[in-house]
Amino acid sequence: MKLMRGLLDLVVLQFLKAHPMHGYQIIASLRKNFGVYFGPSTIYPLLSMMEENGYIKSHWDLENERPRKVYSITEQGSDLLNCTEDSLTHIYRKLAIGTGKIPLSENNLTVNALTNGKKNLNGNLENVKNNRY
Repeated sequence: MKLMRGLLDLVVLQFLKAHPMHGYQIIASLRKNFGVYFGPSTIYPLLSMMEENGYIKSHWDLENERPRKVYSITEQGSDLLNCTEDSLTHIYRKLAIGTGKIPLSENNLTVNALTNGKKNLNGNLENVKNNRY
């Protein structure tokens, strides 16, 4: 759970890279994709901090019967996500070389793969089992 909390901001950025979302959509997406529940007391302060740091921006959607604050990724947020994804890929490769147990290829697990949910993770595991790397 600590690792997930440490990556939570990156996962949120990846969700917002796909499309703008309001807070409840982010909470629901985390639960659907990862099977973990982070409530409003975790998500909204995180979103505020990310907005203060310039990684996301928000606007009020007043088109529905209930106004919602919708968040989207900024260029600075995209840059952070890309840099972090490169770093995670580098770490993954180092771990793979160190253990000799994880096959290396150009299809390494990245933040993007992590946020595509269990389906892609299971597919990657299936490829490892079948030595398709």
